[in-house]
Amino acid sequence: MGTPLSVPGGKPASITSKEIEIPCVDEQLLHGHLFEPNQATEPKHENTSPRQLVVIACATGVRASYYHRYATFLAEHGFTALTFDYRGIGASAPADLRDFTARWHQWGTEDIDAAVRWARNHQPDGTVSFVGHSFGGFGVGLAPEAHHLARILTVGAQHAYWRDYAKGYRAQFLTRWHLYMPLMTRASGYFRGKRRGWLEDLPRGVALDWARSRKDFIKNAPAGQQTGMRAAGQALRTPILALATTDDPYASVRAMKRALAYTPQAPTFIHRLEPRAYGKASIGHFGLFHSDYAESFWSQTLIWLRDGIDPWAEASGPLEDPQERPLRQGSPAGKNPGNRPATSRM
Repeated sequence: MGTPLSVPGGKPASITSKEIEIPCVDEQLLHGHLFEPNQATEPKHENTSPRQLVVIACATGVRASYYHRYATFLAEHGFTALTFDYRGIGASAPADLRDFTARWHQWGTEDIDAAVRWARNHQPDGTVSFVGHSFGGFGVGLAPEAHHLARILTVGAQHAYWRDYAKGYRAQFLTRWHLYMPLMTRASGYFRGKRRGWLEDLPRGVALDWARSRKDFIKNAPAGQQTGMRAAGQALRTPILALATTDDPYASVRAMKRALAYTPQAPTFIHRLEPRAYGKASIGHFGLFHSDYAESFWSQTLIWLRDGIDPWAEASGPLEDPQERPLRQGSPAGKNPGNRPATSRM
């Protein structure tokens, strides 16, 4: 699984990148970057053209610039790639977060939704696919526009329900994210994550939503918005390839299944990736977007995004964790998965 793959088209293309603005339905303006193959030097990849655009959505508290290396890689191999910062983060943050109002679910229902809409308008004759990391991979299921996507790839996707954290990390994460974070947020008016070296600063609403995240994420949202959020998930029928490393302390098996239960009509393929298959002792929650994985993991993602072929179909880590109790029926992750095919497992 860690063997470098041959990517059709030979030498990578040169690319161009530019800053863009993405308007949301509530008039919030997001800032992002568009990476495109240079038309004069674009490699002629089989089944790949500039009309294939990939939207990349961030993890919580991570700037879009962290994904620019991966976006550049996609553009070098024939795709157009779009990155953007959620409201309140990075280039989309105001000068002062103290009076900035934003809720965690808005990153899916409005921000990811706006990015997908912008991408569809930019390439009306092409296809738009999606790569979501952590909350980005969960939040796409909250976006009404998501049902237009051709393919979805999620990496470590979940919504930080505390019982889903991997054993050995729960006490640490409960203290950090569910005790310290809300206390500091209420004292400062926002979460000063940079000061601790943990993540970007977070708007008050986002930080508190994370701190009190329930097993049913949607119940944290205002009552008047919950029906629409559930409808967006039900409407999604785009194939989802859901990945996480076996040493990801956030995206446990329970967390992955819980996240996927919000989109019960989407054909879903789940894999856990062993770090040793990539020549690593550990990878964790963030490592796969480091350029060390360009010749292995990144190249594998091209096969899914370009052709809709699952390159991990025959090789993934165990899908069940013997240390975890089975999910109870009735929780979001315990619902009937509908018409999705069987997941891959060893």
